[in-house]
Amino acid sequence: MPAVQIEADDWMRDGACKGLTHLFFPTAAERPQARERREDAAQAICAGCGVRTECMDFARDNHEYGFWGGESEDERHAAGFRLIAPIGVRARAS
Repeated sequence: MPAVQIEADDWMRDGACKGLTHLFFPTAAERPQARERREDAAQAICAGCGVRTECMDFARDNHEYGFWGGESEDERHAAGFRLIAPIGVRARAS
């Protein structure tokens, strides 16, 4: 019997966010109020997700943009996980 190979991102198949990309990544020129509403909806989905920790760790380790594992990119940045060019931080610094 062949060994089953487990890929590092197999956990993604079990994410509660599957099919809801629009809630986890901003649209172009998203307004702050719209971002807050979108991230609140994403947070609610993440709260009950069985792979939340794996998702958060992935985003932190890979410097991801968007909302992952219950964290926004601003929250990851504040926790010391730097993005190459964090969108929210970059916008406020201008």
